[in-house]
Amino acid sequence: MLPHFFSESMKGSKVSHKSLKANVSSCLRLASRSLLAVSVLFSVAACATSKPVQSKEGEAFSYAWLKGHARQLATEPYQSHQGELPASLKGLDWDDYQQLHFNKEAALWRDQKSEFRAELFHLGLGFDTPIHMNTLENGKSTPIPYSSSSFDYGKSKVDGDQLPKDLGFAGFRMQFATDWQRDIVAFLGASYFRAVGSEMQYGLSARGLAVDTALPKPEEFPTFTHFWLEKPIPGSDVVTVYALMDSPSVSGAYRFDMQPGEPFKMKVDSAIYPRKAIERLGVAPMTSMYMIGENDRRTNYDWRAEIHDSDGLAMQTGNGEWIWRPLGNPKNLRFNAYSDENPKGFGLLQRDRHFDHYQDDGVFYEKRPSLWIEPIGDWGKGSVQLVEIPTLDETFDNIVAFWNPAKPIQAGQELLYSYNMYWGSQPPIQSNRARVVDTFTGIGGVIGKKRDYYSKRFVVDFAGGSLAMLGKETEVNAVITTSDGKIEIESARPLRSIDGYRAMFDLVPPSGESKPINLRVYLEANGQPLTETWQYQWTSPEEGDRELHNAGHLK
Repeated sequence: MLPHFFSESMKGSKVSHKSLKANVSSCLRLASRSLLAVSVLFSVAACATSKPVQSKEGEAFSYAWLKGHARQLATEPYQSHQGELPASLKGLDWDDYQQLHFNKEAALWRDQKSEFRAELFHLGLGFDTPIHMNTLENGKSTPIPYSSSSFDYGKSKVDGDQLPKDLGFAGFRMQFATDWQRDIVAFLGASYFRAVGSEMQYGLSARGLAVDTALPKPEEFPTFTHFWLEKPIPGSDVVTVYALMDSPSVSGAYRFDMQPGEPFKMKVDSAIYPRKAIERLGVAPMTSMYMIGENDRRTNYDWRAEIHDSDGLAMQTGNGEWIWRPLGNPKNLRFNAYSDENPKGFGLLQRDRHFDHYQDDGVFYEKRPSLWIEPIGDWGKGSVQLVEIPTLDETFDNIVAFWNPAKPIQAGQELLYSYNMYWGSQPPIQSNRARVVDTFTGIGGVIGKKRDYYSKRFVVDFAGGSLAMLGKETEVNAVITTSDGKIEIESARPLRSIDGYRAMFDLVPPSGESKPINLRVYLEANGQPLTETWQYQWTSPEEGDRELHNAGHLK
């Protein structure tokens, strides 16, 4: 009951449909590519809108009012407006929908002294939930009416003059004064959004909220049903957007203060009001893609050595420990929860930023932004949860990560979460200890000797921190722990090519069992840790699939 997701580069051309594994018709998300090959995401079916807010021109607006409205909304029956579109828009095929473009001359704040411009997305195809857009100036809200004159319909055969005046929109995107042609942020579909750092490259996505991800029932996708775009102060590099969220299980109020740059910073304030008990709530959720990497080549039929938007989950725990968990593309769905209290930060990162590792000059995976979440205030007890879904194609986003509070979620609560989001090539803070830079896996054993039993080789490279300063006489040890099986042939030795160290070991899995095994590794000297902690989960093959790959000449 999990959705497959997809990703697309600003400069690439990956476009696909995707579906819930057990209910294809319930929640399609399609890529939308603009005139500039910019795409964003959406979900439908379980992602419908709420009872409309009847905004009037000049009506007073504040975040406090929005929170009050969301709280009241949670006490009322959920109302869906999904599919309320004219037949001419419902019947669009993919190519027709690509013809619908917002006229740049109609962009918000275009003729004003603003560092930002905003453009709107048209409804149609799978984008069939009308979204209400408003501008905000001096605390006064003004609805943005739909107008066919604001759109170019190209060769789509859509007659804009025949569309209703109250049609609504699908979402919005923004540009910044440094480049009026390329997007810096886009909100489109359900509560999905994404942004770019200085490399101006889209990659992974974020959501306002996740509900019941990776459970044996359909996932619910809350929707941003209304937006208020506040007119930026002249000369300011900060723009503020407010959003109302709604779904069958929850309503919510959101404020986004966004500042482009490297990294692109968003301060998020959220107030969440459950309509009913929620089994698994995902706060600050992120969605990404991992198909092939140095540590996981299950789908090794592609000519490129690596294909991923993110290569690891990074965490700074409440007690200050730094953890790096490489991502994978498992054979079966994999779920992990990392317990913590008041986490200092977590994120899906793209650490490998070398073009030659990907060799993809169309979608530029080495430029995909990382996303770091920095909680503000105490979040209490809970866990960072990671979902890895099998995928055979890079157009499916198969990675989800979020914070899950430990306390049960009940109807009538007010849940307040504030956090900073940083989109860019590097997270804003990093450990002063050495970091994991590579993870490799393969068959274990000793080269040139016949293997009498199966083992898995793990190679973890660390660089940075104080490793380059270590003297030749300093004894460095790899501290390795495993939840099952036996560790052998372990070593830690200098790796001069990266001014770092390489930890290497074999894991012999239990005989006759095939189950997940959790591994931890860090380097230490004189009893003191030198590196962050590498964590990994590996599932051993079935007994009959444990090939030894012995060459014929070995005796």
